[in-house]
Amino acid sequence: MKLKFLAALLSTAIAVPAHADVLIDNVNGITLDEDGKVKRFEALVIDDDGRIAQVIGRGEERPRTDYREDGRDRVMIPGIIDAHGHVMGVGFGALTLDLSDTNSLEEALQKIRTFAAENEARPWILGRGWNQEKWGLGRFPTAAELDSAVSDRPVYLARVDGHAGWANSLAMQAAGITASTKSPSGGRIEKLADGKTPSGVFVDAAEELMNAAIPAPRPNERDLALAEAQKVLHRYGITAIADMGTTIEDWQAFRRAGDNGSLTLRIMSYGAGIEQTILIGGSNPSPWLYDDKLRLNGVKIYLDGALGSRGAWLKAPYADDAGNRGLPLMAPAQFRNTLVRAAQGGFQPAVHAIGDAANAEALNAITEIAESFPQDLRWRVEHAQIVDPADLPKFAQNGIIASMQPVHQTSDMFMAEARMGPDRLGGAYAWSSILGLGGRLAFGSDAPVESPDPFAGLAVAITRSNAAGEPFGGWRASERVNREQALAGFTSEAAYAGFAEGRFGRLLPGERADFVLVDTDPLMATPEEIRATHVFETWVGGRKVYDAD
Repeated sequence: MKLKFLAALLSTAIAVPAHADVLIDNVNGITLDEDGKVKRFEALVIDDDGRIAQVIGRGEERPRTDYREDGRDRVMIPGIIDAHGHVMGVGFGALTLDLSDTNSLEEALQKIRTFAAENEARPWILGRGWNQEKWGLGRFPTAAELDSAVSDRPVYLARVDGHAGWANSLAMQAAGITASTKSPSGGRIEKLADGKTPSGVFVDAAEELMNAAIPAPRPNERDLALAEAQKVLHRYGITAIADMGTTIEDWQAFRRAGDNGSLTLRIMSYGAGIEQTILIGGSNPSPWLYDDKLRLNGVKIYLDGALGSRGAWLKAPYADDAGNRGLPLMAPAQFRNTLVRAAQGGFQPAVHAIGDAANAEALNAITEIAESFPQDLRWRVEHAQIVDPADLPKFAQNGIIASMQPVHQTSDMFMAEARMGPDRLGGAYAWSSILGLGGRLAFGSDAPVESPDPFAGLAVAITRSNAAGEPFGGWRASERVNREQALAGFTSEAAYAGFAEGRFGRLLPGERADFVLVDTDPLMATPEEIRATHVFETWVGGRKVYDAD
């Protein structure tokens, strides 16, 4: 046993030398070149700075290097870049209660009871992932139902999309919520049938009423959450992520990890609103830190909520909730002022917009303002889920990037039909249309709202069908993208969206040696095989950060 352990330890040490040239040989390599064309190769040479020195094609001579690593004929692809995720959310999600796998209210309540019993020392029970639509409940859950599971401690659980929260009675009491508490602007306190009593669900800006009462994580807890997030993401082959909604506390955790050498994930950071962004970065975006592992790129701006909680801002009322058009989270003047403040500081604006009214507002405001800021800001619209077809051409104007999450389409397609009605979905999750009109796509997961698994996202992007193959032929199948476009969305285009092109995102000389060894060729395999992709190893900067063995 000791000999096996020592051999494994030495193997790892050889695979990730501190200062040496390394040949990664015997691979079926795939990357996209600067023109987006597929390039195949058999080996890579990594220099002592963790960059790619040479890409070796079939039949080409291998140079002498200090070390050789056998790729064992596995498929090598660029490290996956998640263009929209929440790093600390992934980490805390791994440490708290996860309800995303529950299929009914009763199943969720039982899981909550079990978690509370196993964590008696926790003063609050926290978690996320509930989805009343998936449960077939037809309504939001209530505080009384949550009380039936846990009544001795406060409980607060975020909805799967992060745009609503579910509290028990003790949690509302801790937050001072009563029948006289008014819903804040941009938020809604759900009420019981009497129209007065808070039901226990808080939508969008109303969540802050509860969040203010929850004890903030300590720095060591944040460090633990970051470590867990890195493990989770590397296991899926993710080497870089755009962190949407970074707080000063999150940034400090990233910096602590960078300073002590434990930061293995590349993080392109977008501050949680303009004030947090300025608090983190001062008057300008940060330079790249820790060998291209951390940069403050821009600012995350929320314009509306989500479809599931009926907070997405629509041009016409919800088909299943007459009179409700959702929740605009900013007045037009405030939104434009925020965009201008971001642009003046050189911060890249990343605007959360899901409903067609929110997307129209985002596209129109950017179009109005961009001409005053000719510098390369790469304006982003995050999610861009429901867009009026008349507004789709505006993405190509001023180089607006549509930062979208393919798995949202399959998670939300049937709900979207109920919320909007089929006649209003002509611009829903319109990936192919945006590309065809000259726009740019960057793909991500929105983890922990969805699983960070990029291979599920790749399969959805090329099929518009879920894991069960539904609907047959794909939902609004004309909006599928081809395999090269899907891979670009999770690699080179996601790098471009985060000002990282030329640094990482492709396996080309001069770029960082970020790659994944897998068992499936995403350009050749069936969608089912892509979904089942097994990640053997994940490397960042020429260092192995995950090994399935």
